[in-house]
Amino acid sequence: MKALVIDDSRVMRRIVGGILTDVGFDVVEAGDGREALDRLEEHDDVQLCCIDWNMPVMTGFEFVVEARKRDEWRDITLMMVTTEGEQSQIVRALAAGAHEYVIKPFTPEVIVDKLQFLGLVDAKETL
Repeated sequence: MKALVIDDSRVMRRIVGGILTDVGFDVVEAGDGREALDRLEEHDDVQLCCIDWNMPVMTGFEFVVEARKRDEWRDITLMMVTTEGEQSQIVRALAAGAHEYVIKPFTPEVIVDKLQFLGLVDAKETL
């Protein structure tokens, strides 16, 4: 399984990527939404994107909107992982096509729980 971690913070990419690696994902990284679209063009086997909202060049929300326009990417699970915790932001992201929403700060268990809920990892997968 392959995951794309999209965040302008290298540290956050490493944190989220480490959690995903621990539960069996191969991880690809992108520093903004535009770069993430390029990564999806390069890797046709991405099953999950973990997306920060606030990034330069292209925001996470803009990435979700653009990714959902492409038929070949409709099956990719999109999970926002962001500091944006306002109800209106959550509703906007889910309405645009995100499947789940995790608010920073989070624990690794929160990410794994969401992945289990989404059916991307077995319930027995733990950190």
